[in-house]
Parts: sequence; C-alpha cells; structure tokens
Amino acid sequence: MKRLQILVLTALLPLMAHTAAAQEEPLVVLDAAGVTLSEFLWLKRPVVVFADSPNDPSVATQLEYLAQRPGQLAERDVVVIVDTNPAAKGSIRTTLRPRGFSLVLMDKDGGVEIRKPRPWDVREITRAIDKFPLTRQEALERFPAGR
Repeated sequence: MKRLQILVLTALLPLMAHTAAAQEEPLVVLDAAGVTLSEFLWLKRPVVVFADSPNDPSVATQLEYLAQRPGQLAERDVVVIVDTNPAAKGSIRTTLRPRGFSLVLMDKDGGVEIRKPRPWDVREITRAIDKFPLTRQEALERFPAGR
C-alpha cells in the first residue's frame, strides 16, 4: 500500500507541476528502504517524512501538501524521503530517531535543521529552507550584486 501511494504521488507530481514553468524539475519522492542520507550530501536537501504506519493520516496530509507546489521544492534541491516502517529499522530512521509522525528538514551538509511533529505546507517549508545558512550562501553566489 505504501509503495502504491508513493508511486501514485510521483506519477501525479509532473501533472500538478504542469501549471509551473516547463523546465522545472519534478519533485523526487523516495521510499526510505535502501536509501542513505550520505547519497544526498552536498547535492540535495532531504525532507524526511516519518510515521509508524503508512495509514497515518498525517503522512497523507503531508504528501498532499508537498504535491501542491513541487516546483518550489525542486528549485531548492529538495528530495522527499518517506519512512513509514519502523520495524525495518532503516539507516535514516536509526540516524534521526523519530517518534510517531515527524517531518525532518535537513540541509545539504547533512545537518538536521528543523523537526516538526505535524505536517507543514510547502510555504512553511520553503520559508524555513530559505533561512538555512547554505541556502543564503547559494543565493549570494548566484546573485553577487547583493553582497
């Protein structure tokens, strides 16, 4: 069931992003099984969604929120990782140690920046990401006139 939800979401994300610019990258949503955080070091900003069950309504709510504005997350190099199987004891769950539903925002350096016990919409997530030190540094490098 969990894999089906993730597959449906990833299939629908490009369609939802159709209203945005054509060259936008689709949001990447991955199942935590077999994924390690080191794969994304200095490349992506992991946003990890944890729950104790794939049937947790907070997971569905969070994935709906993320699907509403995938382009804004893709602009910020976000990859979404979903872990709803505590029995699997994957490396990400072992490293981040969530309790129940948890949303964890990480930066490209692998550091945990924010933990939330409830779903956040894309607007809140992107505002938080825009305040990360590495995001500000990237913005200064892209637009040096702002120095």
